[in-house]
Parts: sequence; structure tokens; C-alpha cells
Amino acid sequence: MPQSLTALLIGTLAALLGLLLFWPERGILWRWQRARRLTERALTEDALKYIHGREMKGHPPTIESVAGMLNITVNEAADLLSRLEAHELARLKGDELHLTPQGRDYALRIVRAHRLWERYLADETGFSEVEWHAQAEHYEHTLSAAEADALSAKLGHPTHDPHGDPIPTANGEVVSHGGHPLTTVSIDKPLRIVHLEDEPEVVYAQLVAEGLHAGMEVRAMEISPLRVRFWDDREEHVLAPIVAANIFVEPLPGEREETGPCKRLSDLEPGQKGKVLGISPACRGADRDRLMDLGILRDTTLEVEFANANGNLKAYRVRGALIALREEQANLINITSPDCPDKVPD
Repeated sequence: MPQSLTALLIGTLAALLGLLLFWPERGILWRWQRARRLTERALTEDALKYIHGREMKGHPPTIESVAGMLNITVNEAADLLSRLEAHELARLKGDELHLTPQGRDYALRIVRAHRLWERYLADETGFSEVEWHAQAEHYEHTLSAAEADALSAKLGHPTHDPHGDPIPTANGEVVSHGGHPLTTVSIDKPLRIVHLEDEPEVVYAQLVAEGLHAGMEVRAMEISPLRVRFWDDREEHVLAPIVAANIFVEPLPGEREETGPCKRLSDLEPGQKGKVLGISPACRGADRDRLMDLGILRDTTLEVEFANANGNLKAYRVRGALIALREEQANLINITSPDCPDKVPD
């Protein structure tokens, strides 16, 4: 092979290798630097968010607790704190970490992005409840302030995420859910769940498995050091106090005025009628839109025409049309009907 051709091939390969390594926004080196910057930014933002959360609960963290939360060494946490102090985002008072006003503003921007993304996942996608937090933990670091504002506008400027946590405004204002732990309420009083704590994940997964959600109405029947027993409008729940403490509720202003016992559409049998009170907040996104498109709106009367042999699929007459709903769908539709007996014990 002529030397000139060999040199040309070597030069071409060197140029291709250079492009592969250094091509702006696509090269390996650029991607590595971007990933490293994102990792450092994520650590910084996670630390700020953690310090803010502990301060809000009245328990400012230490360097050791930050290290544990971020799964890094104490020395790495100390280096991270030094960077926060250098940027005037946090400061150390004795053994406790505190945010500066700038650090608090930064932390609230991350909290806003996280909770807006959870609201988006709940309302606009098919992701399940147990996936929202992990997804939002990633995307909170990629949303700019302008993108968060655009997302808020798209969602109608929600004030709370699907767990009931308040979403800070662009100005950092927060509207508290005002709830109290279920373990501290009075017995046999009407309550509404306003917040489910989504950390730790194992506890939140248990609450989701119980079918609990923000907006659900409940009534505590027993609170003891051994267990917390309460009812929603259909079934009893028994939880350990340490789990029940992650459920925040507010008292209802009074007993609802109804024309009949409030139940679920699935409780009706063929020939019975019920009037829609609303769709459960647990039904979100496309599933909720579909039910509304079928004409299932407040004050609409539905009548059960027939059911299959197992009773898990029923046909309903709605505004002159016949629709079929599975039991799990009908469970999400709250009704009032004199035909439906009260199933909640005294």
C-alpha cells in the first residue's frame, strides 16, 4: 500500500476518533463531562432538598445524616457542604446544617419541579403510584425554572401533588395541606385524607396497597399503641401506628346531606338505580377522562341493566345509552342510592 494512502487512512481515522471524542454535544468526552456535571448538580440539589425538609420538620440535619441520605462518605459530605457554603447556599451552626435564604429558594425550586412532575405523572400518564416518586427524583434535576412554569400552566397551576404535598409557587409560596397524622385524631369522626407521606418507599407502597389516596373520606374507630383501625366507605383498614402516622387527615365540616347512603356504583344490582356523586380521586388521567366521556358526571342517574355470571362486569343505562364497566372501574364511581344499604358498621 502506498505511503500516501496509508497516511490518508491514518489521518481519516484520527479525525473520526477526534470527532467521536470531542464532537460538541455528541462526543464521548462531552457526554462524560455532562454526566459528571449532572451528578454533581443532583448531589447538590438532593442535599439542599434534604436540609430544607429536615428544617421544615424542626430537625436540622448534620453532616453525618446528609452523608447517610446521599449514600456518600462523611468526607464527601463535608466537601459538598464546603461547596454549598462557598456558594452561600448553606452554613454550619454547631453540628447542624441550615440553609441561607438563597439556599432555601433553590431548594424550593427543586421541590416545585419534583411535585409538579409527580402531578404530571398522575394526571397525564399511565405510571402507577409507586413509580411517581422515583421518576420525579430523576426529572426534578433536568427541569429549568421556565420549564417548570410551563408544566404548571399545562396542568392548570395545581397547588398540591397527588400525595397531598403542597407545590411551591414560582415565588416560593407554599399552601400547607393542614392535615394531622391519623394517629392523633378523635375516634368516630368524619375525616378526609389530605396527604400520604411518600417516604420511606416501603411504607408508601403499603399505603398504596391498602387502596388509600388523597381525598378519601375515612373514620377512625380505634387508635392504640398496637394498631390503628379505620374505615373508608367500604372496608376496614388495620395498620401499625408507625405506618398510620404517614396518613394525614383533616376533619370534615359535618355529615354530608344525602338522599341515600353513599356507596360505589359496583354495589348496585340489576334493576337498581343510583345518582353519581363523583369519581374517586384515585381515578386519574386517561381513565378519568374515559369515564366522563361515557357520560358519568355528577347528578347523572345510572341503572344496572344486567350483570355477567360472576358479577364482575355489569351493563349500565346512562343517558339512554348502554355501557359496560368492570367491577374495578365501577368501584371508582361514588353514588347515592336508597337501594344500596349502608355497609359501614357503627
